[in-house]
Amino acid sequence: MTSGSAAEPQVELAPVRAGEELDWQSLERYLRQHLPELDGEFSVLQFPRGSANLTYRVKFGETLLVVRRPPFGTLAPGAHDMAREYKVLSRLHAGYPRAPRALLHCADPTVIGAEFFVNEYREGIVVWDTVPASMQSFADAGHRIGFAVIDALADLHEVEPAAVGLGDLGRPEGYLERQLAGWQKRWAAVEAEVGDDDTIALVRDVANRLSARKPISQRSGIVHNDYKVDNCQFAADDPTRVTSVFDWDMATVGDTLVDLGTLLNYWPDATADPGSDAAFTAVPGMDALELPSRHAVVERYAQNSTLDLSDIGWYEAFGCWKTVVILQQLYARFVRGESTDPRMGERGAAVAPLARRALGLLRA
Repeated sequence: MTSGSAAEPQVELAPVRAGEELDWQSLERYLRQHLPELDGEFSVLQFPRGSANLTYRVKFGETLLVVRRPPFGTLAPGAHDMAREYKVLSRLHAGYPRAPRALLHCADPTVIGAEFFVNEYREGIVVWDTVPASMQSFADAGHRIGFAVIDALADLHEVEPAAVGLGDLGRPEGYLERQLAGWQKRWAAVEAEVGDDDTIALVRDVANRLSARKPISQRSGIVHNDYKVDNCQFAADDPTRVTSVFDWDMATVGDTLVDLGTLLNYWPDATADPGSDAAFTAVPGMDALELPSRHAVVERYAQNSTLDLSDIGWYEAFGCWKTVVILQQLYARFVRGESTDPRMGERGAAVAPLARRALGLLRA
């Protein structure tokens, strides 16, 4: 969901974080058995920047693979769905080459403690809070990065789900109603850890206003459901080319404008008044990227879409509110001792300001 803070180094791979080790012998045995072409010495590193699912790069000789499993602890219903992510990535690449191809799904939790899946490893660079050194020679690199991200999203929404075998991934009818109800249930499951009645009332108010102002969906397509800059991978020396998109465990078929609202929720905007609720984002430190404004992002998407975007403020507010719930889930997991990642203990601080931003959008 959210990335690390701006003070953290942009490290793609690192030794496995303490407390997030798996049964490596069991994993190696299982992979060699089910992918018999693997050969060579086995080793593991971790992708350390993610906040939820645990993602590891495993190496067999010169062959690199990615293993993903849910986080430890109590999981929200419908979240961290490895079977869903495997289904999406085993098919979507045929119509959307930016989706890494999934190779294997294991539903047996005795292997490493939870179900998991394996997909191909792709070389490239993920943009976090600064323009990578390999792109700094480009004029307006931040704008190029931002527009490439939105173009990759527009391309995804043009994919016909049935054409890639994903027509049964979700139920488009009643999608927004189910989303609102489902995220309300998730909030109810973790609001006890908030410790602030005013914040609880604020989040509930946002939920009620979202329900009251729900727009009519215009079209259905594949929805990533957590689309953002750091879920995109770029060619190392080209800020205009998104080569891969990651984290598909919440993907479904539904109202595609939910993805645009989610992206706007994460997006920094230099045109917003500094220190205002409108300027707040749950991904700190991205201002240095000098991305295009949120208004420019919407205009860019509109160039590749026939949809009416006059209700996009609702979708942005929904994206903020959904992220509020996810932040609280991460914080609750830390409070309950289900995560050893100290970053999760900081997530609760963003709940109230992001909820205020959502409320401001709904009042506009």
